[in-house]
Amino acid sequence: MPTPGLLHKYHGRSLLVSTGACAVHCRYCFRRHYPYQQFSCSSSVQDDTISYLKQNTSIEEIILSGGDPLVLDNNRLGQLITKLETIPHLQTLRIHSRLPVVLPDRINSGLLTLLQQTRFQVVLVTHINHANELQQLEQNKCLQLHQAGIILLNQSVLLKGVNDNAAALIKLSKRLFASKILPYYLHMLDPVKGAMHFAVSKNTALTLYHEIEQKLPGYLLPKLVQEIAGKKSKTAIFHI
Repeated sequence: MPTPGLLHKYHGRSLLVSTGACAVHCRYCFRRHYPYQQFSCSSSVQDDTISYLKQNTSIEEIILSGGDPLVLDNNRLGQLITKLETIPHLQTLRIHSRLPVVLPDRINSGLLTLLQQTRFQVVLVTHINHANELQQLEQNKCLQLHQAGIILLNQSVLLKGVNDNAAALIKLSKRLFASKILPYYLHMLDPVKGAMHFAVSKNTALTLYHEIEQKLPGYLLPKLVQEIAGKKSKTAIFHI
């Protein structure tokens, strides 16, 4: 963390904790104990962050996370994006958000215009774990994002009792595709205090994965991954 709220862990990209606020507090979230007051990228430290990003020309992608960056209103989000646009080697703006399914009305005309007008290639990664989260309103909002030229990807968490069966995962991938979203990652649960009743064993996860692999086309198959401390990328899981 070279400046408060800026994580530079992976090559070519850096993650900016744009806010500690979120529209929903997921029981399984690995940032539930994150010290946002100490490490969030407030306006008072953004100058240091911009300076760091300008000096590191290998960084081509900036990831807005949190909290949830779409909790920021259009004015504050626009101001942040404008600052990031001054860094010539940044090409991609990636936003991670659950608001398209938690608070779909946040996807309004002002936000769509803001994301259309930026010079960045915009990627929005939704966090959707079950097909039931994508009803007609949510699907319509995702279609609006797609029509605005935004690339939509999804990452899910494999959760015991929620989506730990092949039928649920297949239905999710198909409904994502109908909403113009491509499955991206299927995460193993991070070891979060108070959430281990959601944990699925690697053996069960691999059995499920092989089953959906046989029933889905490759472009609808998310990559089964695990976050391992110290690794330079997400770790794909192929065997026990």
